[in-house]
Amino acid sequence: MLSSQTIEIVKATAPVIAQTGPALTAHFYDRMFSHNPELKDIFNMSNQRNGDQREALFNAICAYANNIENLPALLPAVEKIAQKHTSFMITAEQYAIVGGHLLGTIDELLSPGQEVLDAWGEAYGLLADIFIKREEAIYQENEGKDGGWRGTRKFTLVEKTQESDVITSFTFKPVDGAAVAGYLPGQYLGVYLQPKEFEFQEIRQYSLSSAPQNDQYRISVKREEGGTVSSYLHDTLQVGDDILLAPPAGDFFLDVEATTPVALISAGVGLTPTLSMLETLTNHKADVHWLHAAENGKHHAFKNSIARIVAAHEHISSNIWYREPLTSDSPAEDFQFDGMMDLSKVKALVTTPGMHYYFCGPIGFMQYVAKQLIEMGVAEEQLHYECFGPHKVL
Repeated sequence: MLSSQTIEIVKATAPVIAQTGPALTAHFYDRMFSHNPELKDIFNMSNQRNGDQREALFNAICAYANNIENLPALLPAVEKIAQKHTSFMITAEQYAIVGGHLLGTIDELLSPGQEVLDAWGEAYGLLADIFIKREEAIYQENEGKDGGWRGTRKFTLVEKTQESDVITSFTFKPVDGAAVAGYLPGQYLGVYLQPKEFEFQEIRQYSLSSAPQNDQYRISVKREEGGTVSSYLHDTLQVGDDILLAPPAGDFFLDVEATTPVALISAGVGLTPTLSMLETLTNHKADVHWLHAAENGKHHAFKNSIARIVAAHEHISSNIWYREPLTSDSPAEDFQFDGMMDLSKVKALVTTPGMHYYFCGPIGFMQYVAKQLIEMGVAEEQLHYECFGPHKVL
């Protein structure tokens, strides 16, 4: 536990640190990558360039300082970050490196004196210890599963399927021919790539897009404009090529009783985790509603496979929104509604008592969905969502 003096010092200096804004984390990352360039093989440098990772770290520092006397309030965020860290194979030694650069940054920007630095060092050490212990438990859990492993494992691409103009699926089987660990629908895989044309090793997390299989994994990836990894996967990786994968991870997953009604809500490539859930819910004992938004028919992935699932199961329904339908898109046959996803159009479906809602897509889309549901009277504890990239609060 932290001493009362440490808590008071952190609380007193937190506003000063908050006033530095993004300058704090910008200086931190520049400092760290200058002294420890090997960490560029772990951090997503695209998120560094666009500022997302810096914003996420700044928000995390502020949240920790604001809850220094109420650490249990941070546990949901700790679990989310710990799960992500295991897909990067973060080590205790790296926590020490990060801590050193964080304190160095505070000293160089604010010169607060040794007493303040010692207090923040003690506070960081406690939080780091929480993460290290939780992540070690996850590593051991993954290693102990049937078909599980620790670190990375070599897989071969055995199938590559174009699902829409912008989304392609990749199915991998382990090179060693052994079984693979199961996962919870909604979780993701850590994908490791370092072909000769990459400046650094690139690590990404992609949602598993099918119900669990005992011998293979499938992810489905959107081609991002200027995306280093997504372009490589779409254009270069071919059937027969090998790749390194970290075990499935993630705190966003389907967790309902068999009699709980479920709404699966997605936009664009956000359907990947909800599709895994849908395939898992084919024998569910309550209603399941699939609500998806796409730009148009050319961007609508898995249209036929989802239609087959809906047709074969009376408890599953589907409603599709096209934001800007093409003249070739057929109303009723391809989509039910145009424009943004207006849930009032299906209010009777999505206000079923006790329903749980799992949604994924662009941040703006998820904020829009959450706002509509809350205004309909849905309790926040019934809402579950996943953000691709650094986490944001809706």
